Amino acid sequence: MNRMLLIAVIAGSLGLAGGAQAAGNAAAGKADSTTCAMCHGPQGQGTHIAPKLAGMEPAKFLEALEEFKEGKIHNAMMESQAKKLSPQQEQDLAAYYASLK
Repeated sequence: MNRMLLIAVIAGSLGLAGGAQAAGNAAAGKADSTTCAMCHGPQGQGTHIAPKLAGMEPAKFLEALEEFKEGKIHNAMMESQAKKLSPQQEQDLAAYYASLK
């Protein structure tokens, strides 16, 4: 019984560590958002040429970036910008925009 409890605690700890590691850094995302701000606005509020990003769920943000990178959504500017981002920058931007309400 103790061995099973130990395995459960270790597995749970690994899961928490993995989740924390995968989360983005909103401060780093803010620093990376200057290029995004040209079209989406300085606070991600959206403009007449680009949609609102502020308050967007990270999963939806990341899914949209992936669709631009894969060419599933066609927009020349977004395709080129999305392809330049590292996975960590994507996570950071997702965290930043999710933090804005």
